[in-house]
This record gives sequence, C-alpha cells and structure tokens, in this order.
Amino acid sequence: MTHAGCRITVHARNVVGRLGIPPKRADRKAHDRSRMRAVTITKQGGPEVLAVRNFPVRAAGRGEVRISVKAAAVNPTDILLRTNEAYAKGTPGIPGMDAAGVIESVGEGVDRLKVGDEVMAAVSPRRPEGGAQIELQVVPAASVVPIPSGATLAQASTLPMNGLTALLALDLLKLKAGETLAVSGGAGHLGSFMIALAKQRGLRVIADAKTSETELVRSHGVDVVVARGERFCDEVRAATKGGADALFDTALLGRDSFPAIRDGGAYVPVRGWDKGPAERGIRILPVFVSEALERTEWLNELHDLASRGAIKLRVAGEYPPERAADAQRAMEAGGLRGRAVIIF
Repeated sequence: MTHAGCRITVHARNVVGRLGIPPKRADRKAHDRSRMRAVTITKQGGPEVLAVRNFPVRAAGRGEVRISVKAAAVNPTDILLRTNEAYAKGTPGIPGMDAAGVIESVGEGVDRLKVGDEVMAAVSPRRPEGGAQIELQVVPAASVVPIPSGATLAQASTLPMNGLTALLALDLLKLKAGETLAVSGGAGHLGSFMIALAKQRGLRVIADAKTSETELVRSHGVDVVVARGERFCDEVRAATKGGADALFDTALLGRDSFPAIRDGGAYVPVRGWDKGPAERGIRILPVFVSEALERTEWLNELHDLASRGAIKLRVAGEYPPERAADAQRAMEAGGLRGRAVIIF
C-alpha cells in the first residue's frame, strides 16, 4: 500500500503477475464464472450500505470489449451515487468511473484492441450495467486504451476519468498559450492532472497549496504557488495584476473564488452549477465528464503523457472490494494525495 501524499514512481513490471493472476488464468476465470463480484450500493446512506454482490455480465456486442477488471479507482462521484438516490436510480448501484485490467473478449468490429491487452477504461456508473467496480465488465471500445508504459494496473486506474475531466475543461475554456489558469485544490488528484495538462498547452498556471504541500504542488509544474484558504483570491490577483483568465475549481470554492478571476474571465465548476447569475461578465462553464467518456483521442493523449512521466499517477491505498466502505471513508475524510483503488 502506498501512503497518502506520496507520489508514485512508475517502474516497468509484469503488472498482471504482480496482482497474482497471470493473463491466461484471468481469461479462464472470466469464462468459468457466470456471475461476477461487484461493489454495490444497497441503499442510500453512509459507507456501511456498500456490499459485494454478484451480477451476470453479458457478452461484448458490436464495438464493445469485455474487460477482466483488476483495479478500479474510487472517486468523489462514488460518494454522490451513494448519498443521492437520484444519481443511482435505474442502475444496479455499482459505483466507479475508472477501471484497468485485461481484455477478456472483443465484439464485432473491434480491431484496435485484442484479447490479452492490458487496458484502462472510462465508465459511466449511471448506465444500465453500472460502473467500474465489478470484476468483469463490458464497455465501448472507444472508452478503452492501453495502460501507460511502465504503469501498474492500479496506477492506470486512477487516470481516465480525472484526465478526461481536465481535458474537457480545457476544451471548454479554449485558453491561448500564455494566458493564465488558476487551479484550486492544486495538491489534489484532479488538480495535479489539470496543472500538468495546462502546462502542456503553454498556459501559465497558478495553484494553491497549504504550506506543507507547497513543494508537492510545485513538482506538478505550476508557475506560481499561492496560499490555500482565505488569501487565495488576493494572492491570485496579485500574481496576475487583476485576476486569472480562468479558474478551475476542484476545491469547490464556488462564488467565493470569483475575485480571483478577471472581468470577462471564466469559471469551471466540477460539481455542476446552480444556474445563478455570475458577475463582471464571468462565464460559467460546468464540466460534465460523461460527455467525454468515448473521446479515444483524449484517452490516447493521457496514455502518452503518463508514459512520458508528464502526468504522475498516484495511488493512495489499495483495498479489496469487501473493504470498499473503508476506501470511501478515506475519500470522505479528505487529504488523499492520489486515489484509493479497489483491487479484484
């Protein structure tokens, strides 16, 4: 297990063997069992409502692949599903938006991927089959790419959803090289991805950090580190002489962060928006990652950047599905520097 706050150094290795299941055995396992274990939200409530249940898994259809899942990341979306009945309505209640594993079978028309490939996938938990935290799942091939070179399956599972969220936000913002992006929650998982991706596009990046994490945030490539908390807006304005061109708000600061944005700038909330009016011509651009889950070209970009080490993959802890409640408790407690991962 890795520790929260530690950055993973990626080394090449036989990642399937490291999890104790050689590829051929993983394929046999998928064929021999008609029902698969999944983390399941049994009802609305606290982490204690999570259980492991068995579900049938259909064959891959045209344009789909079936993946023997070895690792599935835990994200804040999982908690929304568990605590908000509307989010899980019409689904089997299986959380998770990121998976990594081995392709067990492919459907018609799939030629980019093959059986035995180690892959990562972006998954919607609000679809009829549910989310990523099940040991065998069918997903569109467009949502699947190989894991980054040298990454473990656990590390790879932390990349797709958060990486796509950051890329979608950048696509909405359409900032030009040299313009300034402020990022709240710079030490967090999503914030670190946004910093790295924004720098790849030539943006000037300002991010916040508490004193003990200044060097961590600086290591992500940020240009200016400002104080976390009530001084955030003042320090961003001082560093930009009037405010950032845009703010990517992973810390959920909301309207309190508007003073950090210049007149006519843009604000990107990651948990939706109440549709209330902005101020000073600030554009509100909510980001909904469900719109980007089949952006194969973006997933390939994330693969390439992580393979080069431009994006750091951090695992905060590994949990069996029976301890999914503990993984979500760690997420709710805050302060994780990376993602908890369910290991099948």
